[in-house]
Amino acid sequence: MFCYQCEQTSKGEGCSKIGVCGKSPEVAALQDLLIYAVRGLSLYALAGYKAGITDKEIDKFTCEAVFSTLTNVDFDPARFQKLIEKCVTYRELLKEKLLKAGIKPDFTEEAASFVPAKKIEGLVAQGEKVGVKSDPGINPDILSLQQILTYGIKGVAAYADHAMILGKTDERIYRFVYEAMAAGLNKNMGADELVGLVLKCGEANLWAMEMLDFANTGTYGHPVPTKVPLYAKKGKAILVSGHDLKDLEEILKQTEGKGINIYTHGEMLPAHGYPELKKYFHFFGHYGTAWQNQAKEFAEFPGAILMTTNCIQKPKDSYKGSIFTTGLVGWPDVVHLEDKNFAPVINKALSLPGFEKDTEGKTVMVGFARNAVMGVAGQVIEAVKGKAIRHFFLVAGCDGAKPGRNYYTEFVEKVPKDCVVLTLACGKFRFFDKDLGDIGGIPRLLDIGQCNDAYSAIQIAVALSKAFNCGVNDLPLSMILSWYEQKAVAILLTLLYLGIKDIRLGPTLPAFITPNVLNVLVYKFNIMPIKTPDEDLKAILG
Repeated sequence: MFCYQCEQTSKGEGCSKIGVCGKSPEVAALQDLLIYAVRGLSLYALAGYKAGITDKEIDKFTCEAVFSTLTNVDFDPARFQKLIEKCVTYRELLKEKLLKAGIKPDFTEEAASFVPAKKIEGLVAQGEKVGVKSDPGINPDILSLQQILTYGIKGVAAYADHAMILGKTDERIYRFVYEAMAAGLNKNMGADELVGLVLKCGEANLWAMEMLDFANTGTYGHPVPTKVPLYAKKGKAILVSGHDLKDLEEILKQTEGKGINIYTHGEMLPAHGYPELKKYFHFFGHYGTAWQNQAKEFAEFPGAILMTTNCIQKPKDSYKGSIFTTGLVGWPDVVHLEDKNFAPVINKALSLPGFEKDTEGKTVMVGFARNAVMGVAGQVIEAVKGKAIRHFFLVAGCDGAKPGRNYYTEFVEKVPKDCVVLTLACGKFRFFDKDLGDIGGIPRLLDIGQCNDAYSAIQIAVALSKAFNCGVNDLPLSMILSWYEQKAVAILLTLLYLGIKDIRLGPTLPAFITPNVLNVLVYKFNIMPIKTPDEDLKAILG
């Protein structure tokens, strides 16, 4: 196997024996084969789009399939076998539709006609031949750009899938997914063309995040500032982790009146700010962080755990019996629920002791998405003009277990008191419970939301730039980002597509970016690696 799609990849170079995430060589090969199969499917789907032949079911499947290969989503070989077989079935279906329309596809790429093996062992052997290093003669910079594009598409597919769950679709996104995936088979595509597709991927991700934002706010209302307990209430309990608000809503509905309190974990924390979710009395608080102590948190939680479409560490045997998954999340020997009937989760929670007594702890504020922040825009603008607020820092991105992420905690702690910290995504769990006080009633730590709420952060920046009659790059705003997996790649590409410069990225730079490609990013966007909090603050503030 060889995989270097996440920040924690072995030695900062690539996982070749087993994934740091826990992914086996078997699963790695199956994921590579699924991506290969999707590339073949994409040739036909793209031809279909050009001829006005579309299939919403195949669009949905394609996003699900690509999303399933994102870091820490699915470790179940049997499910990948089904996805690969389904992908080829859909490919042949599209081929038949094209032929009936008088269009004879004449694709010479092997992915357009490959036949999957009947057994998992055979599929693994096929997958081992089509991975990242399958073409030893490829130019390293071309490979780098291909992988940046592929990983960006994985992030786009994730956000598109979340939006589809709430009934929102956008054909522009699916068409570009096919275009980008098919491009991975084109051996004649040069660097300039690939760079163009990489930036277009950033645009497609902006569409996807906008679509998801409209899906979330249209269904659950715009988030409002909300105080969330970080302590527990006596009684039975279910912990919901992940990103999927629809699953959270369903478990809230199905547990009403059953004496079970619902807690969030990780990226579900911002859910407490949505009015239509806040109305449930038993939606109590937040338990745990995201990555740093996840295994310990899950092992000690005295109730049932529901994992929605999410990226987490592989569960340990000691608490597998309490975990249920939904959406695309899957591991061997963990119960997966397909139909949003959460009775097994509820029954498990009722059989477990729950919290024996009320506990004590802090509270945190969430709900500072674009509507909430722009609702006090006048106050913010006056504070900047009056020099009460000197600078804004967007300290955001992914969390991870690898050492080096304490940088973000230290950075926030050292941000001067006349500066405001905006944050989003699970990276905030390094500092989300810090009391930074306020500036004239404006909290110095503003939680914008989940990783996809980067859309809100972008809208806030655009609105402020208009208010100050300047470009976003001229605002007193600096972006300090942490990355871990492919959704972060997609968001970074969106920022580059928008022309955002001077981004500081860490804890380490992606292993899949070659020195030459990095030089281009530095030249065009002045993207740079983080140093130390003191050095970076001095460079930014002087």
